[in-house]
Amino acid sequence: MASAAQKPAAKRVRKSMSAEDALLLAKPQPMPDRARFIGGSDAAAVLGVSEWMTPLELFQKKTGTAPPEKPNPRLDSIRRAGTELEPHILRLLLAKLRDQGLEVELLARNERYVDLQHPFLGCEIDFELRLTGVVQINGDDVTFDGEHINGDCKSSQGFWRWKWGAEGTDDVPIAYAAQFMHGLGITGRQWCIVAALIGLHDVAIFWVRNDPETIEAMRAKEVDFWENHVQTKVEPDPVKFSDIRALFPQDNGKTFEATPEVADMVRQVEQLQKKVASAEEQIEALKVSIGEYMGDALRLTVQGRDSVTFKTQRTVRINHHALRRQHPSLAALFEETVETRVMRFSRR
Repeated sequence: MASAAQKPAAKRVRKSMSAEDALLLAKPQPMPDRARFIGGSDAAAVLGVSEWMTPLELFQKKTGTAPPEKPNPRLDSIRRAGTELEPHILRLLLAKLRDQGLEVELLARNERYVDLQHPFLGCEIDFELRLTGVVQINGDDVTFDGEHINGDCKSSQGFWRWKWGAEGTDDVPIAYAAQFMHGLGITGRQWCIVAALIGLHDVAIFWVRNDPETIEAMRAKEVDFWENHVQTKVEPDPVKFSDIRALFPQDNGKTFEATPEVADMVRQVEQLQKKVASAEEQIEALKVSIGEYMGDALRLTVQGRDSVTFKTQRTVRINHHALRRQHPSLAALFEETVETRVMRFSRR
């Protein structure tokens, strides 16, 4: 038997990386200055359907008039996680499509495009595929014959899960739909496939089709926003109360007498507040009864389907009062004064 010294050295085999693997592992390039164009993630804000940003807030970002953003490590962490998850989501999608008998070729990742007619409209497409085969979309068979399509990676877990419809449809959250349609309008392609992460090892597949009428209406709003607001520095109309506070962050100490129209608005708010208070009392009473029935149970089902969870959660918080009491100088280092205007209605 040959000794260890007499054994031939093992031959190291270098496996060549496929073009697909190279694309999956490619790092996205740094984003250009977003103040110079309207991107896909801006589309929902322009249309007024974004949950994160109003048209006025987007205008302030594009014109450099927005207040400085405070550091948000948690949000930064979520964004990094989303970027890092993209290759994993894409691998799951490719495997799932091939398991369904489709021919799939990964063509590109994170490519950027500029609209030929309006160069201030741009988009970045998460990935692009060439697809061949038959897919059921919204209950109908759709045949792809080597078609070049857009693709996007999203997460639909946790709170966001209920905003997505049935897999195999175009029922995606409206803010995302605006983003995908914006990209289809710029690239001119007919389909955007959306891979939504629904678990560690699974994705749900959704399909958004190019709708020329919708794209035309969106484009008109985007062009108007850019040319008549961003370029002219004319603020768009406020759509949320947060916009009012952004426009008028400080009071001037004056008193205004309400016009009949404004007085009627005040009465409407007061009446609605009373209804809200009454509804909150009813909700509280119902929750007490439901809680008594559940006791220490985790989950309540209705006709066998999950309906209510009463789960123990653990949250770590800083006891600010104790910190100020025991270490006042340390607490003072991290305290800051924040000013905001609060609208209150006098009880009558």
